[in-house]
Formats: sequence, structure tokens, C-alpha cells
Amino acid sequence: MKDDNFLKENNARHLWHPMGHPGAARIDGPKIIRKAEGSRITDIDGHSAVDAVGGLWCVNLGYSNDAVKEAIARQLYELPYYSAFAGTSNPPAIEASWAVRAFFAKDGMARVFFTSGGSDSVDTCLRLARQYHKLRGEPGRIKFLSLKKGYHGTHWGGASVNGNARFRTAYEPMLPGCYHLPSPYTYRNPFDESDPERLAQRIAAAMEDEIAFQDPRTIAAFIMEPIQGAGGVIVPHETFMPLMREICDRHGILMISDEVITGFGRTGDWSGARHWGVQPDMMSTAKGITSGYFPVGAALVNEKVAEVFETAGDDGSIFHGYTYSAHPVGAAAVVACLEETLRLDTKANAAARGKQLYDGVLRLAERHDVIGDVRGGHGLMTGVEIVSDKAAKTPMDAATMKRIHQATYEAGAMVRLGAHNILMSPPLTITEAEVDTILAALDAGLCAA
Repeated sequence: MKDDNFLKENNARHLWHPMGHPGAARIDGPKIIRKAEGSRITDIDGHSAVDAVGGLWCVNLGYSNDAVKEAIARQLYELPYYSAFAGTSNPPAIEASWAVRAFFAKDGMARVFFTSGGSDSVDTCLRLARQYHKLRGEPGRIKFLSLKKGYHGTHWGGASVNGNARFRTAYEPMLPGCYHLPSPYTYRNPFDESDPERLAQRIAAAMEDEIAFQDPRTIAAFIMEPIQGAGGVIVPHETFMPLMREICDRHGILMISDEVITGFGRTGDWSGARHWGVQPDMMSTAKGITSGYFPVGAALVNEKVAEVFETAGDDGSIFHGYTYSAHPVGAAAVVACLEETLRLDTKANAAARGKQLYDGVLRLAERHDVIGDVRGGHGLMTGVEIVSDKAAKTPMDAATMKRIHQATYEAGAMVRLGAHNILMSPPLTITEAEVDTILAALDAGLCAA
């Protein structure tokens, strides 16, 4: 390991970081996180903070789960890699597929296709949706519907259905045939509708109108996050996802639930769709599937979709996959992680600590006029929208957001910025005292700014 001076001198000199400007990173080097334990991270200068980001919505079990680490280590010595392409498999992959299918059986999921992460999983769902309709004799169903403010990864397909222009404009033209509906975002929406149930109805009407305009026979699937994460923790009304499900069913459109963030207990239940009583046709997952300890994702399909593929002729072959699909080390991590997730009942702690965090931020909003909106209340997902003028809902400038972020970190908590939003998604094993630390640090950050 190189010494600290080497690391600081070369910070961002050779490494381009995701989701940032490479020139800016060279001027103001990223924080170098050296180690982590439990829910806390420690940087190269020895400063410790509660990780209110959970790595990147993914370290559900915290940083110290020995069962997952030991499973990875054992598998590295037994079989560090082998392909899972047609014709070969490995024991951990078989066991992991059974465990994931069982985990989401209540959601109607029946088959598992392993990937290397969330973006892979989304693209897999989009591809399989098109192939599904071709196998059923409807090759014209090639279009996709999604929501503005939605985030579905950065691969070509996922970025095309993303509902935030920041992930699209530099790389356009994107995949054709992708159309975006308004988000169930009561604080800002084109209908100026603050009632979440009425907003759900307005979006449903907009969806019906778009389907009619496009012709339902041309639409393959509708993809949505049960709770929009990176878009600002936007929680829809309880009627919203059931409305979308009913419209999809009526028009023969597949529903894809993007559970990359919301799966595995993050929302206070094992899937986000369960909150709203919906069984999707497909699910994209990742992140909490290994608590971020190994890069794994999975695309899941229900029996309806599976039957079409499995009873088709040669056209049912899936000529899609990744070198690391069903990687034996990753699969071992999946098995151990899901066992630990169930043993620790992390969804229960996520619900309790999530309420504590959400209620605490609501109290901060009473003291800080820069807090325009607080969103969450479903597990450990909380979004805080920062404004410079509360009456006008004017988004806070980037420089002030950066000051809030830095001051909060110095006060003891790492939070994430999403434009003018502060996003928090700590480990699902976080303690009551650590949530209090996050709230105190955020308070200090807002005061400093």
C-alpha cells in the first residue's frame, strides 16, 4: 500500500470518478475513505463519520458483517471464477438463484437472471420485455414508458428510460421509443397538484393518453421505482402503483419494478412493490443483494413471462449476458447476505430507524427555512429539498449545497447531494444513537451554511 502522501498527491490525477467533472475533482480532490466499521466510515486523515449514504444505497448490513466476508473468502479459495454461460454452472449460483427466487416469491417472481449490478439488471429487463412480445407474436411492441425523476442506471437502455436530463443530454441521441410521464412529485409537478391522490389520478390519465397516442400495440413495458430514490426520495400515493398496474394489464404492457434501491428491506419491507400491494411482471435488483460487498445484480421474471420463454422454440434462447453473470464468489456473497438479512430482520430496523430519521428531519424543517420539503417515511430513505426562497420554492445554489455537505461531514455524518436535495440511505443495521448523530450533524451543516 502506498503512503498517505502518495495517495493525496495522486487523488483524481489518474482516476476519473463517476458522476462528476474530472477537472473539478483534480482541483478539489474527493474524500479518501480508508476504512469502515459498522455504520461508520473513516477517511485518510482519521476523521470518522456515520455513513448516512450507506455506500450508495447499498451497504444494508453495515461494513462489518463477517458472515458475508467469510463466505466470499471461502469461495475465492474453492472456485474463484467460472462461466455460467449455457452448458456450465456452479454450486453457489444454483443456491443463490433458489434463495433470491424464494426471497421474492411473495412478489410473484419465479426465475432469476444474474448480472453484475443494477444497470445490467435494468437493461436485462428491457431486453427480455422486447423478446417476450416477439415470442408472443407482437414484434411491434418495442417502446418503453417511464417516469420523470426516475433513475434506472447508466447503460444505454437504462439511461434512455431515466427521467433526469443530467444522465441523458451529453450522450443523446438515446434509445428511440422511450417516453416519460410526470412524476408523483407533489412538491413540483406540471399540474400544480399538491394532493398526492389527485396527482396519482392525473398521471394515470396522462399515461392513458400517451398509450393511446403511441398505440398500445407498440409498447413493450412500463418501468418505475416503487419509491423514486436518486430523483429525491419521491414517495407516491398508495393508489399510484396499483393504478399503473391496472393500466398496464388492460393494454398488455409489462410492468417492471425497479427494486435496485428499494429491494431487500430498504423501504421497511422486502420489496418496494409490496408496500403498494402490487406484483410486477419483472424486477430489477442489485445493491442490497450483497450489501455492496461484491458487484452482483439480478433480473427476475414471473411465471407468465417465464412460460413464454421456456415453451418457445429456438427464438426463446437468451443471447444476452455478462462475463460475471452468476459469478461463484458473487453468488456465495448473495447466499450469505440473504441469510443475514433474514436473520437480522433488517426491514424491521429500517422501518423503526427510518421513522426516527424522517421525524427528526421534519423537526429540523421547523427551525431551518432553507428546508423546502421533506420526503420519506418508508424505511431508511429520506430526501430533504433545500431552497433559497421557501415561498417561491427556488432551488438552492450549488455552492451553498456544497458548503452544507462539507459542514455536515465535519460534524459527523456523510450525506449525499442530488442537485439541491440531500439524500440519506444509511445501513439498515444503524442504531438509534447513530441516527441521532446524523440529525445533529445535518443541523450543524444547515446552521453553518
